[in-house]
Amino acid sequence: MPVSVVFRCDFCQSRPDPETQVMLEQQMLDLRHGEYLDMEPGNWLVWHGRGPYGATRYACGAHRGDLKALVREHYGTLGPAPWAMGPHPWRFRKGTERARRILRGLPTWRG
Repeated sequence: MPVSVVFRCDFCQSRPDPETQVMLEQQMLDLRHGEYLDMEPGNWLVWHGRGPYGATRYACGAHRGDLKALVREHYGTLGPAPWAMGPHPWRFRKGTERARRILRGLPTWRG
């Protein structure tokens, strides 16, 4: 059964353009936590919370500052991650392949 993922800005409920949608879908399997990511070309900002840093949050270009303020207010005392300064590029890294192996039921070690 086909599934489509719907991303919305946590502040204004706007949806990303098709190119940004593809980038947002690709980063979903990243096993990172406590990091910001820039999603181009729509200038979206993603906060990968997970664990003590809460849920993953999304902000359109107009609300990037609001997202950082919210994250810093709620999680700023837990460590330096919420205070990270940009840019926050995504380089297709941090456990994406491991996440795919886990979903497929394959061993997570390489060999």
